[in-house]
Amino acid sequence: MQTRKGIPVSPGVAISRAVVVDTDEEAVPRRAVPTSGLAAEHDRLAEAIAASMDELRGLHAETASVLGDQLADIFSFHLGMLADKTLTARMDAVIDSEQVTAEYAAYSVMQDLADQFLGQDNAFFRERVVDIYDLKRRLLQHLVGERASVLDSIDQPSIVIAHDLTPSQTASLDRKMIRGIAIDVGGRTSHTAILAHALGIPAIVGLSDITRRVRNGQQVIIDGNRGLVHIDPDAEQLLEYRQEARVLREQARVLRQLRDEPAVTTDGTEVKLMANIEFPEEIPQALEFGASGVGLYRTEFLFMGADHEPTEEEQYESYATAVKLLEGRPLTIRTLDLGADKIATGIAGLHDHHEYNPFLGCRSIRLCLQHLDLFRTQLRAILRASALGPVRIMFPLISSIMELRQAKMILGDVREDLEDQGCELGEVPVGMMIEVPSAALQAHVFAKEVDFFSIGTNDLIQYTVAVDRSNERIANLYSGAHPAVITLIRDVVRDAKRAGIGVSLCGEMGGEPEFTMLLLGLGLRSLSISPPAIPEIKQLTRTVGIERCKRVARKVGGFDSDREVYNHLREELNKLMPGTFTGRSMNY
Repeated sequence: MQTRKGIPVSPGVAISRAVVVDTDEEAVPRRAVPTSGLAAEHDRLAEAIAASMDELRGLHAETASVLGDQLADIFSFHLGMLADKTLTARMDAVIDSEQVTAEYAAYSVMQDLADQFLGQDNAFFRERVVDIYDLKRRLLQHLVGERASVLDSIDQPSIVIAHDLTPSQTASLDRKMIRGIAIDVGGRTSHTAILAHALGIPAIVGLSDITRRVRNGQQVIIDGNRGLVHIDPDAEQLLEYRQEARVLREQARVLRQLRDEPAVTTDGTEVKLMANIEFPEEIPQALEFGASGVGLYRTEFLFMGADHEPTEEEQYESYATAVKLLEGRPLTIRTLDLGADKIATGIAGLHDHHEYNPFLGCRSIRLCLQHLDLFRTQLRAILRASALGPVRIMFPLISSIMELRQAKMILGDVREDLEDQGCELGEVPVGMMIEVPSAALQAHVFAKEVDFFSIGTNDLIQYTVAVDRSNERIANLYSGAHPAVITLIRDVVRDAKRAGIGVSLCGEMGGEPEFTMLLLGLGLRSLSISPPAIPEIKQLTRTVGIERCKRVARKVGGFDSDREVYNHLREELNKLMPGTFTGRSMNY
């Protein structure tokens, strides 16, 4: 039995047999072509490009119908590359200059391009190499014939183990048969990660050598909540997970009945449970889970999957769709949080500058304030959508009062311009994310300038304990139970209440049941979390009283290590709900 730790990108647990997918990468031999045959090779290349583009358009349409237009735009990037005359001209030039076959020309040019992407310092660009491989494979299938894919032949429930999966492969997975995914490479923003999450398939990336550790047919457990892959689990571990599966089935039945019930504690305190989303298409599912609105709409994913900068109208349509789907429930839109590990390759000049530490560099509100046209366009689209229903706007990664004031000034200018143009606009409360220690420590100052706070725990933990949350080597040091993190959250909530403004918490910490009593005890009454986590947090909220939560918070406040904090929180949860397994979902 082995256990490997990676980066969890799609929650859930799966137990099944493994299917190991080879890289399917074979070098194309260099074959000479006589001068008289070069014209035919050019024709073959043109036909392969045209056929590939037809396939991509079909895949784009199919993905749009199932997952929505924004995820389908991943394939717009592929179409854009094949439509790039500079790229195809390079292939034609290789055919003529080296007098070789069309397949060798396509292979060599695409491989050179892949090498350029792999040579980039920025991890996001290295992740995009899978898109180049996807295009290369597609072209070669039309030029030399398609080999049978292992993925196409899967006819029983399986867990896919691969070095990587292309976007085309991931989007085409049979969800009835594929119970989980574990791959060697990739990060949180890879297209494989985004699509797996949208498809609801538990997935773990960044496992380094999982393809060397697993054999075809081996039993594997994928724990997409914790980023763990258990290979050849022993009888005890299998029994544990299967027992959890039985509990989860019963839990799911009970939790479904809570969808329309309010999240109210036993002593009558109401707690708002909102949803975190990346795409408007997620809203119906969020409402099915019982969300009372959207507390965090991460708008950067609209940009990351596109091959161009989304226009004002395109952005407006996305925000308007979200407002309409919520049918009067609140929508909190976070302005662009691009940079660091979230790169929009379709926006020219946005990420030209090399940064040795992008998480501490020009990202988020800093990037927006340096690209005012981009920022103003988004603000215009958000304000226009506010005429359709309740919209709130919040600025991410604010670290100084001057950043906040500058962002508010630009928002005011944009609003004035729209009003001068006769646009109908709604009232839009303005808030900010508290996700860096400087903002948390100065919360009493910021509270005078905004209508609400949203505590972004993912980055707040990262910056407080100085741990890259995507680095599996030091993942054990990334902990929301760190006493310093808890102290900052407590102080932010206190300062917000003193100022009479709203305060919510978004981030993975809010969706972990172990922290629910602590967060309520610290004074939080609004949580924005992943939709699948809502039923469980609602059930827990309806089972506990606020006074008990306050006692938990006071007790935890006296601890000096995250281990003490976490162990106590687990003990309290087990006392409240004995035997409850706190995983998100399970496929088995």
